[in-house]
Amino acid sequence: MTTYADAPVANRNATGKSKNRWFAQVGWRHLVGVLAVAFSLFPILFVISAALNPLGTLSSTELLPTGASFENFTNLFQKTAFGHWFLNSLLLAGVASFASIFLSSLAAYAFSRMRFAGRRVGLLTLLLIQMFPQFLAIVAIFLIFTTITDLYPSIGFNTPWGLFLLYMGGALGANTWLMKGFFDTLPKELDESATMDGASHVQVFFRIMLPLVAPILAVTGLLAFIGSINEFIIANVFLTEPNSKTLAVGMFGLVAGERNNNFGMFAAGTLLTAIPTVLVFQILQRYIVSGLTAGAVKG
Repeated sequence: MTTYADAPVANRNATGKSKNRWFAQVGWRHLVGVLAVAFSLFPILFVISAALNPLGTLSSTELLPTGASFENFTNLFQKTAFGHWFLNSLLLAGVASFASIFLSSLAAYAFSRMRFAGRRVGLLTLLLIQMFPQFLAIVAIFLIFTTITDLYPSIGFNTPWGLFLLYMGGALGANTWLMKGFFDTLPKELDESATMDGASHVQVFFRIMLPLVAPILAVTGLLAFIGSINEFIIANVFLTEPNSKTLAVGMFGLVAGERNNNFGMFAAGTLLTAIPTVLVFQILQRYIVSGLTAGAVKG
């Protein structure tokens, strides 16, 4: 029989069991979440600390800075052509991503809705081409662009339009397959009813299909933008003049020779480089959510 004196002990045992049960069911998830957030924030805090470090060197950078200064940002714009790199990357990534989405959506709509000779071969060819990176043909592409530069300098070496044409060569692979899978999920009755009402293929594509596939357009647009603005290998070969470089090529040049001395400017540049990608993600995130709701097909 439990006495009044044994009641506090029983309450403590019940409380301890409930805490252990809470940790076993829910609490460990909070612990894992806190560790994941700490692991993710560590490089960000280190880059911010390096960007605000008055000395601007890697050896003097600490996780928690002892002082703060915007001298690295000032030196980045005064001692380098960062402004040109930034504008070149925005122009190239924006135009390349838009063109990639437009061409891929046209190809995906044709492969999904139309039946023609060579359709299956074309899809398999696009898939096969993606198995080989574009860099394997860099020697042949370099020789081709050597001739193009002599004949048409405006789309040759050290021009964003020449690099844009080069990026478009591999833009129809994965994006076309992603969009085709999304087009396949849309009922064909939408096309047929619109065609019976007198709509052409162009009207069906732009007025009916595209609004319904807004989520995949946003996803492919974001992937294309990130891939273009971060591409380094091909851009490093084709862009050699300081004012024609992109952010990836120019930022690499800061730490290629003097990694310790220029690390502060490099960290400042990485923070500024992340701004366009974050903004594009935030804008397209809203369109993804709205596209999922507005593009739903009611049964």
